[in-house]
Formats: sequence, structure tokens, C-alpha cells
Amino acid sequence: MYEHDVIVVGAGGAGLRAAIGAHEAGADVAMVTKLHPVRSHTGAAEGGINAALREGDDWELHAYDTMKGSDYLGDAPAIETLAQDAPEDTITLEHWGMPFSREDDGTVSQRPFGGLSFPRTTYAGAETGHHLLHTMYEQVVKRGIQVYDEWYVMNLAVTDEPDPNDRTCHGVVAYDVQSGTVEGFKANQGVILATGGPGQAFDHTTNAVSCTGDGNAMAYRAGVPMEDMEFVQFHPTTLPSTGVLISEGVRGEGGILYNEGGERFMFEHGYANNDGELASRDVVSRAELTEVNNGRGIEDEYVHLDMRHLGSERILDRLENILHLAEDFEGVDGLVEPMPVKPGQHYEMGGIETDENGATCIDGLYAAGECACVSVHGANRLGGNALPELIVFGKRAGRHAAGDDLGEAEIETGYSEGVEEEDMELPITPGEAGIAETGATDTEDVAADGSGQLSDPDGVLDRTITEERERVEYLMEKDDGIQHAEIRAKLQKAMTEDVNVFRTEAGLKRALKTIRECREAYRDVYVDDPSRTFNTDLQMTIETRNLIDVAETITLGALVRNEFRGAHWRQEKQERDDENWLKHTLVSWNGGKPSIWYRPVILEGENKTYEPKVRSY
Repeated sequence: MYEHDVIVVGAGGAGLRAAIGAHEAGADVAMVTKLHPVRSHTGAAEGGINAALREGDDWELHAYDTMKGSDYLGDAPAIETLAQDAPEDTITLEHWGMPFSREDDGTVSQRPFGGLSFPRTTYAGAETGHHLLHTMYEQVVKRGIQVYDEWYVMNLAVTDEPDPNDRTCHGVVAYDVQSGTVEGFKANQGVILATGGPGQAFDHTTNAVSCTGDGNAMAYRAGVPMEDMEFVQFHPTTLPSTGVLISEGVRGEGGILYNEGGERFMFEHGYANNDGELASRDVVSRAELTEVNNGRGIEDEYVHLDMRHLGSERILDRLENILHLAEDFEGVDGLVEPMPVKPGQHYEMGGIETDENGATCIDGLYAAGECACVSVHGANRLGGNALPELIVFGKRAGRHAAGDDLGEAEIETGYSEGVEEEDMELPITPGEAGIAETGATDTEDVAADGSGQLSDPDGVLDRTITEERERVEYLMEKDDGIQHAEIRAKLQKAMTEDVNVFRTEAGLKRALKTIRECREAYRDVYVDDPSRTFNTDLQMTIETRNLIDVAETITLGALVRNEFRGAHWRQEKQERDDENWLKHTLVSWNGGKPSIWYRPVILEGENKTYEPKVRSY
């Protein structure tokens, strides 16, 4: 067993900043990660970091743009914390050596991004995330922070009181990919989940193969609510053949979208008469798909993104890696011809419910980054707001877990008596069947079974280690059944077909039934690879179970939210309904099945109350 004050699960942008923050607060901190830190998916982030740095801009403008972009489903305390902290935290990165792009006078460059009233997106070419990872990993190495590289965290060690709000997290259990052993990691002060998004629930995504919603699923099964999971961002510019991201920076620099007829459709068809290509991402994605669905797409699949008019000098200075991506994956030279693009799953706005300090309802359990929902992004994330979320709330989670006093949080967490509950009759009984793959009962497979008998830290960790070792042995010894790849492919196909940009009640119900079938099939899953070292088949089998859980929370939220808000489009209700739906959707797992309930959005900020307005661009 390994023991530290703070355990950070994941080593992308949020995990690295959380580890540094905990170390700065005096904790003995370690990172447990299934990927080497600089291979984390944050490295694929291209656009930049929003921060009010220049004269004429201020944090209140940033906060307003973010609230408007969220379609008024973001919580003001979180949004204002992001806007207030981002400038200082971005300057800290620069002091650590982050190679931001510069103007001729030496000042840090900032470019326009969609939904922003001021060009406040600070960037490093079109490789901002790559440089961010290397800059922070240098700080981790400098501080001597322990990194357990290629350890796949399988479960949380959580006490089992009946009420999740009374539970405590004492550590994690992880699988050593190199040796095949399963070991415990005891956290004396806190565990911080920074595991990224669940993009692999879809078959056309910008996300890496490693983005499987592990932290979300583990926290969910331990009793932490999943918040606003229905809000999935589909980025408007991904390469059709692979889902590889083409940065919003292309449009920020002046790139233009055209349909098959050569029309600049964002203006000519009235999708965004003021901002055009720099409207919010949900607006641009819907516009592109509408063009395709109305027969104006190219090869009935995509549209063109043209940056030739920017000139080779500007493109090579600010967007060079975009040329390589287009050439490598589509055979297109962006200097002389337009690039094919279409919407692809990109980002999960919802996630593990936390307060503005990163804390969940379970004592000692934190989350930060894309796996968390604080809620900064609400119904739609603005481009350039993901990276400041990583550094702002990663740092806060690390400091708080290490014992720093950050003040009392304004955002509530956890289920409480008297909340509004959803009583919709669902087409299937969610959860339950298929959750357990080891032959155990459903409640035995949940991290905390609610008996209230186990609260000793070492006892909780020992029990969880035993359960995970038994799970691995069961999967390895089973010699027939169904392989995870077949289940995953079926899940991804259903999510892409029915839980995509355009959603219908019939399609969402159909997706839930397919997810149920995947759960039931998973009871018979087995691992074909018999090796005990570097067994990616075993790891991906466990990841597929997590994807099933996360996909169900996304689809449940999408079905019950009967309105059109931000990234969530519903055919049956083509209007935003502030009277009935100015609230967060929460899905909780406790007692063997999910329950759905709601919490009001917090629109009262430090100096103002944000009044919902028509969101137009």
C-alpha cells in the first residue's frame, strides 16, 4: 500500500495544477495516472486561455460573456471565481515559462474567440494545451512530486454510510499496467479526481482513446451526483475522417465557413448575423448540420473552412500545426484549398457535482477539470474557457484538499431533503442490471453499499483492494462470452445516432434501451488477452463499464430536460423555458439505481444578479 496526504487521479492540466497547488500548501502529494502526464488529452487543446489581461477588458466582462454563453445555466459564484482568478493564474504560467505567442512590442498575444465581447484568448500558436502540459510538468518535476505513471485507478475507497453526504473517501485502488498487480493508495487528506471527459461514449469525437469517463463513473457509483450531463458540446470544426480537432483559433484569426454553393452561410442564411463564424459553438454546430441536412453540405457530410485569405505568413506563425493536421488526416493543403469540417463530440459541460473549491458531497473527495461540474459552463462552454477552468479550479482543489482555508463555499453539493425530484416514467429501469460483472449483486458492486458498517480508513481500503483484485481475477479467468469492443461499439453508435446535436424524445428513449442492452451484455464480458502485463484489453474492458454508466447519465438528463437550452436541442420544445428549467439536472446513484432531481441555478453574483436574456450572436 502507498500512502500520501493528497492523491491526484489523472495528470492532465487539472491534475498537474491540483498537484502543484497541494504541494504549495505543504502537502505530501502524489499523482496516479494511466498516462504519462505529457501524453494527457489536455495536449490536444489548441485554442487558448481566456483571461482579462488587457486595458479595456475586465473580469466582469469575462463573467458576463461566460454566463451568456452558458445560456444562463452557469452558477455565478463559479463563473466569477473563474473570471477573477484567471488573470493571475495565467500570468503565473507565463512566469513558469509558458511560451505564449507575442506581439511585436513583446506583449502576450490575445485573439478573438466565439461568444467573447473582447479578444481575451491568450495562446501559444495552435498548441496551447501541449505547452501547458510541459510547463506544468516541469513544475511537478522541480518540486519532486511523486508520479505513479501507468497506474489505472479502478475504484475509490469510500465509507458506506447510508447517506452519501456522510461518507468519506480514504484513497483509491489502482492497477499497475506494467506488472499487472492491484494496489491501494491511501490519502490522509483527500483524493482529487482529474480524469478528463467521456468522449469515447461517442464514435465521432475529438477526444483521445483514453477519455472514458473513469472519474465520473467512480464518483457516481460512490454516491456523488452527476450534474447537467445532458449538456455535451459538439465542436463545429473537426476533420470528418477522424474527429481530429481544428482549432477555433482558425475562425478567431478570420477563417470562413462555406457550404457547397460557396455561400458564407452563417451570415447568408441568418444563423448569426452579427458574429458569423464566431458565434457560440452550439450555434455554429447546429448551423453546419442544418446546411448538410438541407442538401447544402459537401458530399452530404461536411462544410468547408477556408483560411487561405489569411496569407501563408500569418498561418505559419499562428496556425502551423493546423496545416499538418489537415494534410496528414485529409490530404488537404490549407494554404491553397479549404479544409473539410463537421461537428464532433468535444466536451462534457456537466460532470461530478462540486463547489467552487472542488469539493464533492463526500468528505475528502474532490474533482477538477472536465470530469467536474462546478458549474462554470452551464449549458454551453465558450471556447477558451476550458483551460482557465483547469488551472483555476485545479489549483483551488489542490489547496483545499491540502488544508488551505479558501472560505466557505456558496455552491451546495449533495442530495438533501426537500429538493425537487423527477417522476417521469422512463422507458427502462436505469442502472441495476449489468452493473456487476463479477457475479456479485448490484449493491455489492457499488463502492458504498449503504450499510454504515465500514468507516475505518484502512478497513475501507483493504476491502476495496480485495474487491478489485477479485474483479480482475474473474475477468482474466473467464474464458468465453462477449468482448468489450462489441459492447462499446454498440454504445457509441447509439449515442452518436440519438444523443447528438439534434435530439428527439423517441431517439433518447431508443438510446436508453440500447444502453440497457449494453449493461445486460456486459454481465457476460470477458478478457481475451491472457497476459498479466500491459494488458490493454483488461483496462479497456473496465473502461467500457464506466462508459455505460456515464452514457446513461447523459441520456437520462437529455430525456427529462424538455427544453432547448445551449447545446441541448430538443425537437419537441424549440424554446428555452426559464420558468420551468432554470435549474440543474442531478442524477444520483444510491441504493442500486439512479434517481433524478434538480437544484436551482445561482444567478446572484458578487455585484449583480445575472438576468436571463435572449442569447443571440
